[in-house]
Amino acid sequence: KYLGVEHGVNVTLGLPFVRTSPDHGTAFDIAGRGSADPSSLRAAIRMARQLASVGG
Repeated sequence: KYLGVEHGVNVTLGLPFVRTSPDHGTAFDIAGRGSADPSSLRAAIRMARQLASVGG
């Protein structure tokens, strides 16, 4: 896991491709309410882009 300033990101190593995911659960209890915070997802996407550019 990578813990940034505000958000955690899971990084799976040893695969022939980049795999990241947000470090939180599914939060089904707040699904559809418009209250979910997409920051961890954004952090995971940013990390994937950074890792992909290093490996290429």
